Amino acid sequence: MSSTIVSTMNKAKLVVIGNGMVGHHFIERAIEQGLHDQFEIHVFAEEDRPAYDRVYLSSYFEHKDVSKLNLVDLSRYEDAQIQLHLNQRITNIDAANQCISTEDGTQIDYAELVLATGSYPFVPPIPGREHPHCHVYRTIKDLDDILSTAEKPKVKKGVVVGGGLLGLEAAKALVTLGLETYVVEFAPQLMGVQLDAAGGDILKRKIEGLGVKVLTGKNTKAIIDNTLSDEASCHLTMQFADDTSLDTDMIVFSAGIRPQDGIIKSNPECGIEIGTRGGILIDEACRTNAPNVYAIGECAVWDNTVFGLVAPGYSMASICAAQIAGDHAQTFTGADMSTKLKLMGVDVGSIGDAHGATENSLSYLYQNPAEGIYKKLVTTADNKRLLGAVLVGDTEDYNNLLQLFLNDIDLPTHPESLILPNVEKPTMGIENLPDSATICSCYNVTKGAICAAVEDGAYTMAEVKSCTSAGTGCGGCAPMVKDTLGYQLTALGFEVNNDLCEHFAYSRQELYSLIRVQGIKTFDALLDEHGSGHGCEICKPTVASILASCWNDYVLKPELTPLQDSNDYYLGNIQKMALIRSCRAYLAVKSLRINSSYSDKSPKSSIYIPKSLAVSASTYLAHV
Repeated sequence: MSSTIVSTMNKAKLVVIGNGMVGHHFIERAIEQGLHDQFEIHVFAEEDRPAYDRVYLSSYFEHKDVSKLNLVDLSRYEDAQIQLHLNQRITNIDAANQCISTEDGTQIDYAELVLATGSYPFVPPIPGREHPHCHVYRTIKDLDDILSTAEKPKVKKGVVVGGGLLGLEAAKALVTLGLETYVVEFAPQLMGVQLDAAGGDILKRKIEGLGVKVLTGKNTKAIIDNTLSDEASCHLTMQFADDTSLDTDMIVFSAGIRPQDGIIKSNPECGIEIGTRGGILIDEACRTNAPNVYAIGECAVWDNTVFGLVAPGYSMASICAAQIAGDHAQTFTGADMSTKLKLMGVDVGSIGDAHGATENSLSYLYQNPAEGIYKKLVTTADNKRLLGAVLVGDTEDYNNLLQLFLNDIDLPTHPESLILPNVEKPTMGIENLPDSATICSCYNVTKGAICAAVEDGAYTMAEVKSCTSAGTGCGGCAPMVKDTLGYQLTALGFEVNNDLCEHFAYSRQELYSLIRVQGIKTFDALLDEHGSGHGCEICKPTVASILASCWNDYVLKPELTPLQDSNDYYLGNIQKMALIRSCRAYLAVKSLRINSSYSDKSPKSSIYIPKSLAVSASTYLAHV
């Protein structure tokens, strides 16, 4: 039986379809804009729970507590009189009459409609993909299904189809469940969008070193059900186009996402335009072609691009709320797709033109195969601007490089000094950044906004986070937020506390001395002796780096990997005198081994390295 939701507040209705991370962010910004005073707000969600944090999704396998992922404070919704409708799928949009219908026939009119339907996981059309041991990795229900299968008798092996960001996160989840884990990727390398071939190869080797088997260049043609066979050792067999096969007990598809535009495609008469490859077309105000209808997040297509990261979705949500509130000056002009994250303890960073595809670009490479480190810079032909970067195994330089890239800041005379090891780095100090520089990408918080908050009395990290939201998303910007806070406090004449973080009342150098002098070998021992609490995204990786440096350990050895993994959930410099010849980015890579006896000039190489910068025999420099 159909029904109609009638307003009880004598207000026009603002309807939001979708309560994922972006949809929830829109509600938060709508409340800030006072839209709850102007509109009766209704939010419809297909899932049976309010918005939760997909950035932390893999942590669910460790604690299995949905409440730890919750984003929604229901009391905040209630205070703003926002009506949340769970388990409600929208089946029709009547744009001409400004009305929507739910699956049970309920109708509701709207004055403004925001589509935040997100995306759905792409599952290749492989025969046998419907098997109950085949899953996707997207929602809490998906994770519960994976858990259920993993707990069944004789389930020992799992395969993830897809070697991108989500695929590697899913692989980590299977490792957490104690399964023998494989990653099967159709492309010739992992993370082909974010990394070049050499970076992808280093990442593959590092992940394999952690026990995950990686198969690239594999096209799955069929999935065979072995459950009725007495001889089969596994539940399933994946058959590949090259006539090889792989036995497994479970398959998790994580081969990318597609915009969730089904409600538009199933109702073409609504007149809302979609892109040639799917997705709801929007303009710079996040408006569709239909009157008073907006689209934000992964369901939206702007300038032929679907933005599959949360930060651009948050930016769209903020702009959409501002537009509805009457602030038409705020517009969406695209988003930086740079990424820093940690995959199973492996640091990965990608900025701008990671593949060096820009015409006449120059590339600088640094490789240390022994430690699994690969760094690449892509610059303009005149070496003045950074076009892109790839960092695998060590992302310490990421924030510095990102600011150079985002703010078009001149590079040093020798750009390679930004990625070489073991010498003082020309870092981009906070004082040199313009106020417009973005410090927190998740919430689009600028240096100027943080400085203004400090001037208004936010004198601690907690207060800065509370009033600006900086550092509360992926957490990768926390060190820069702290630096900005310190910079502005100094400018205001305050004595700056140089403590590493709230858990250690010491600077990094002081902690280094304590660890060295007292022979401390673990994070827990340091925390017990000189710290408090449980640690955070700032101190854990910092201490891991200090421990590795003090005791000449590999920073990703098993004892230190959990410290680096603190950033897994927050999906997220060198010097003078070394001149590395760089050529066109697409030329073949050559390698040169450097050791302590290396002469100032090699007759066989066009690279000049002063003896003072020669590094250990295990270190390589490569030039393109």
